[in-house]
Amino acid sequence: MDQKDKILDVKKDGNYSYSIWLEPDFQKLPEALEQLHVSGRKLCIVSDSNVDTLYGTQLKDVLSGICGKVTSYVFPAGEEHKTLDTVRNLYEHLILEKFDRKDMLVAFGGGVVGDLTGFTAATYLRGIDFIQVPTTLLSQVDSSIGGKTGVDFDAYKNMVGAFHMPRLVYMNLNLLRSLPDRQFASGMGEIIKHGLIQDPAYYSWLTEHYQEVMDKQYEALLTMVEGSCRIKRHVVEEDPTEQGIRAWLNFGHTIGHAVEKLKNFTLSHGECVAIGCMAAAYLSEKRGKLTESELKDIRKVLKSYQLPVCTEGLDAEKILSATKHDKKMDAGKIKFVLLSRIGEAYVTKDVTDDEILDAVRYILEDGKDE
Repeated sequence: MDQKDKILDVKKDGNYSYSIWLEPDFQKLPEALEQLHVSGRKLCIVSDSNVDTLYGTQLKDVLSGICGKVTSYVFPAGEEHKTLDTVRNLYEHLILEKFDRKDMLVAFGGGVVGDLTGFTAATYLRGIDFIQVPTTLLSQVDSSIGGKTGVDFDAYKNMVGAFHMPRLVYMNLNLLRSLPDRQFASGMGEIIKHGLIQDPAYYSWLTEHYQEVMDKQYEALLTMVEGSCRIKRHVVEEDPTEQGIRAWLNFGHTIGHAVEKLKNFTLSHGECVAIGCMAAAYLSEKRGKLTESELKDIRKVLKSYQLPVCTEGLDAEKILSATKHDKKMDAGKIKFVLLSRIGEAYVTKDVTDDEILDAVRYILEDGKDE
């Protein structure tokens, strides 16, 4: 794969809006930032305590040579800190450092960091620029692309947010090698989802190359991340504000978010998406869209990537109730994403409570290992 193939341009209204760079290190980050005219400007690296400890000094050294001033804002790692209180503290840091509308934020971390930094950028001085430097597999293939930003409000995930596109997404793929196995697997939940909703050939590639991926071989990581980014890019370009096909990306999320909340975030987002995907695939099979063999194959693929296909210790009625608080509700109806076949999703608002309960019981009981 040559240099040209490592850069994916995301278009808005037919024009290039920002680029996604896939690289083995931070060496080309200054080159990627040249077009953003950061010389003389202030940059604030926003990160969490885990990422800052591992890589904060390294990134600051890279950025210090290309801009006027680099500051850092570090908050404690964890979903529980993705709140308006953290945003408020970040606002204060930016005000004290005299950031103006031409200065920029750098989201350096996983999905929590990216979502929170993007929301801060969208709302500080009515909007300033930011770039994404995602460090986890989940953030590289999902949350860093497409401009969805936000924070949690009490127990409601991403309830407060805004659409605010980054100016650049720069991925150092070798950072993935240092991820704990469970966090790496979490990203695979979204990746497998991408194949299921839009690209059967990509889904097949994932089934055939799971060992190279799980061994974190660089070429396999590059092929996989690029494949997911292309799918996410296409959906975002077609539907930047989720009025149509972008809703397909919510496959597995309705029940997955409910499980995530009721488990008090003890399961990762990707793990909950995997469980939600099994529930949605089960509903698709019950509606005659998938075969029983395809349903079993989805379970097998998820398990091969160390993802759960069921959960326990939850009440089905409580999961159903939690889905009613999902932000994807439309006029009191749940917008549920199902599969018409492998590689093709659709949105429906006619899924009944009984069907949801049936799917929930499947992932609580029937979906256990066979």
